[in-house]
Amino acid sequence: MNWLEVAKNYREEFIELTTKLLQIPTVLEAYDPSNLEEPFGKEIREALDMMLNYGKKDGFLVKNIDNYAGHIEYGTGEEVLGILGHLDVVPAGGKWDNPPFSAIQKDGKIYARGAMDDKGPTVAAYLALKMIKDKGIKLNKKVRIILGCDEETGMRGVLRYLEKERMPDIGFASDAEFPLIYGEKGIYMYDFIAKEKDDIIKSISAGERYNVVPDECTAILKKNLSKEFKTFLENNNYQGKIEGKKYTIYGKNAHAAMPDLGVNAIHLMVDFLKDYSQAKFIQFMDKYLSFDNKGNKLGLSCYDKEMKGLTNNLAIINYDGENLKIGLNIRYPRNYDFKAGEVKMTEAGAPYGVKYKYINHSKPHYVSPEDKLIKSLLSAYQKYSNDTETEIFTIGGGTYARRMNKAVAFGALFPGDEELAHQPNEYLDIDKMIIATAIYAESIELLAGE
Repeated sequence: MNWLEVAKNYREEFIELTTKLLQIPTVLEAYDPSNLEEPFGKEIREALDMMLNYGKKDGFLVKNIDNYAGHIEYGTGEEVLGILGHLDVVPAGGKWDNPPFSAIQKDGKIYARGAMDDKGPTVAAYLALKMIKDKGIKLNKKVRIILGCDEETGMRGVLRYLEKERMPDIGFASDAEFPLIYGEKGIYMYDFIAKEKDDIIKSISAGERYNVVPDECTAILKKNLSKEFKTFLENNNYQGKIEGKKYTIYGKNAHAAMPDLGVNAIHLMVDFLKDYSQAKFIQFMDKYLSFDNKGNKLGLSCYDKEMKGLTNNLAIINYDGENLKIGLNIRYPRNYDFKAGEVKMTEAGAPYGVKYKYINHSKPHYVSPEDKLIKSLLSAYQKYSNDTETEIFTIGGGTYARRMNKAVAFGALFPGDEELAHQPNEYLDIDKMIIATAIYAESIELLAGE
C-alpha cells in the first residue's frame, strides 16, 4: 500500500480537525482532583471530548478514563500497540505574530501553540489509524490512540490511564522527532528555598513551568536604579522596560531540554542585580546558577555517549521580599549520580542560607536500537522520507514513551526542521504532517498487520 498517496486524500480532514483542536486553549490553569468532570479544566476536557467524539463518529471503539485520558481503538488480538499523544499545551508566552490559539493558516503552515507539541502529530496518528480502517486492513493487535491530558505538567493523565487499562505491549509517542528517539534522559525537578530581606529588592518573579526557559523576569525595586538599568540594557543589547519601580527584562523562551536555544531572563536580571543588591540569594545565584545550562557551577555536569550531557534549566523565581523559591529542571543521562548531586546542591546553598528541596523525578528511558520495534519504525520512516542517512538518537525531552515498558518517541518533526515547541510562533508544516501520517500508517501495518 502506498500510504502517502492515501494520506493526500485526508489533507483537508487533517487541516479541519487540527485547526479545531488548536483553537481550544488547553493550558492547565489548576489541577483539581475533586472535580471529577474536569480535573484539568474545562478546555482540556473539551479537547478530550472532541477527539473521542470524532473517533466514535468514525466507527472506532472509544473510552474515556475518568476524564484524565482516553483512547480510540481499532483491531483485534491479545496484544496492544499504543500510540501516545497529549492534548494539553504549555502557556503561550513570548511575542506572537498572531494570537497563539487562532490556528492561522499561512504559506502551507498552521501557527498555534501546540501545533507540533502535540496536537498536529496526534491528529496525524489518528488519521493514520483511520486510513488503516477505511482500507479494511486487518490487524492482529488492538491499536489504541491514547490521549493524555497533562503531559506538560506531571503526566497524571497517562498514569491514571495505566492504572485502569493494561500497559500496551509496544508503542510510540508522536511527540518528538524523526527518524526515532530510543532513549530519553531522566527528568528531575527541584527547588532552592530561603527566607531573606533585602534593602534593594522588594520582589522578583519569572517563569511558570519547570520545563520552559523563562523569557521575562520582573523585579520591583526599593531604590531608583532606572539610569543604571537602561545603561545595562544598552551595553548588553538586551530588551527591557521600566514602569515606576517595576523593572522588566526580556529573554527568549525555549524547551528546558534544550536551554541553550533560549535566553534565560532570570540569568539576565541576576546579572544586573548582583552589582546593587547585597542579598545572599543573589550572590548564590550568580555563583552557582547564572549563565550555566550544564550544571557545571554546581558540579553536576556529566556525559553519556548515547544520551549526551546533563542540562540544568533555571525555570522559576518567586521572591516576595522575604520568601524565596527558585525552581530548576535537570535533564540527566544514565550515569548521573543522583545522591552525590543532592549533596553538592545542599552544600552549595548552605553558606547563603539557601536550602535544597527535592520535588520529583522520572528515571531515564531506553530501548535497545536492535529491538524489532525500532527496526520496524525506522523502516517506515525511511520508506516515505527517503532519508536513510539520519541516525536514530536520544533526547533530553520527556515524552509519554517513558511511561511504558517498551515504547519510543517517533516524530513528527523532521530532521533539519525548525524546532519551536514551547516557543512563540510554533507551527506545523501541512505537507510534512501528511508524510508523517503515511509513516504512522505504515508503522501500524508493520507492527500490527496480519
